[in-house]
Amino acid sequence: MTNPRRAAAVALTGLGTAVLITLALTTPWRPLPDRIPGHPPAGTVASDPARDFTAAQLARSASFSGDLRLPAYLGLAAGLLAVLAVGLSPLGARLLGALTRPVPRWPVQVLVASLTLTAVLQVVTLPFDAWTETVLRRYGLSTQDWPGWALDRLRSSAITAITWIVVLLLLHLLVRRFPRHWWAPAAAGGFLLVVVFSFFYPVLVEPVFNSFTPMKPGPLRTELLRLAATDHVPVRDVLVADASRRTAALNAYVSGFGSTRRIVVYDTLLAAAPPDEIKLIAAHELGHAKRGDVLYGTVVGALGVSAGVCLLYLTVTSRRVLTRAGVASVTDPRAMGLVLAVVTVLTQAAGPAENLVTRRIEARADVHSLDLTRDPVTFVRMQRALSVRNISDLRPDPIEYALWASHPSGPERIAMARTWARLHPAGEPPSLVP
Repeated sequence: MTNPRRAAAVALTGLGTAVLITLALTTPWRPLPDRIPGHPPAGTVASDPARDFTAAQLARSASFSGDLRLPAYLGLAAGLLAVLAVGLSPLGARLLGALTRPVPRWPVQVLVASLTLTAVLQVVTLPFDAWTETVLRRYGLSTQDWPGWALDRLRSSAITAITWIVVLLLLHLLVRRFPRHWWAPAAAGGFLLVVVFSFFYPVLVEPVFNSFTPMKPGPLRTELLRLAATDHVPVRDVLVADASRRTAALNAYVSGFGSTRRIVVYDTLLAAAPPDEIKLIAAHELGHAKRGDVLYGTVVGALGVSAGVCLLYLTVTSRRVLTRAGVASVTDPRAMGLVLAVVTVLTQAAGPAENLVTRRIEARADVHSLDLTRDPVTFVRMQRALSVRNISDLRPDPIEYALWASHPSGPERIAMARTWARLHPAGEPPSLVP
């Protein structure tokens, strides 16, 4: 097949089909079975926020979500408009040209273009991020002062800039070396970069924002390690993140895979939650570790990136698109704005599908925690406490739920626990609001 665009289109079709089939066959669309052998069928419990949250808590949740809505939408729109203006208009090409033209060598030109694009996007979205921070402070979720917040922004911007510099330099190198067929090595390189980044993320990126220490010896640590041993999940230690210097929210997570896999709990969680609730949260994270969810997400995401590279090639080699962007070829460093625009749009478009899948994976981890602890009453109490403390959206708007919700809502998780209790049966947890 000599036509490179046709070859890229065939590869895009194949990779896209592979991703869709993989997601269709491996996503836990029904984390709970319809019935448990040896037990009578049980009906599904419907999600009902009013059953477990007071009117004041529901009102506070709605108020918080409403106050976050405007800066979230405006920040999203401003960011997209900025990258489209830089990438799909002669104005953006002229801006990058004015900054890169005085630089003699192409690697430095790409470096300048990458830094410029990162700076433009950060400056455009900065007011909306600051607006969001004021909302978090008003509701008591943020514990940072403005210098600390600004330092975190600088750290995040530096990581973003370094990532873009590496990606664009490698891409530009491949474009110059394989001007007609660069999509093939770029797709393979994109896959590899995603896997490598995910592997090293816990040890290279996370320590930039938090300090991690082993959980202090004691009954809780012993119980969590015993729980991991019962679950046949090799865990050498549980790490504690000093999240309290930034937030009052409660959280825990698992990241990395292989030798970099770690289970992390926030110090705020240890300070606020009773041991039986922490045990359930740890059991949820063990579910992710046992299923290899991080590695699974990494591989599927890497396949999606490879497909995205093929689509990027078809877009940036279109004569009509290049004319619109004001550049003659993607080999021109001024075309880096076009690359950023395409990547940003593709990433945003893929977000709702990614959230749909991760919500089901999170629900499966919830089921795992219930199977391991067999304590739905504590699970319901824990989910209510987390939702209240984190001021979670208890009645999420469908659009916002699709755009940003990577986890089921608190009421959905509580309803699932009650369904689990009916299935086993374990005694359905009572309503938490009289």
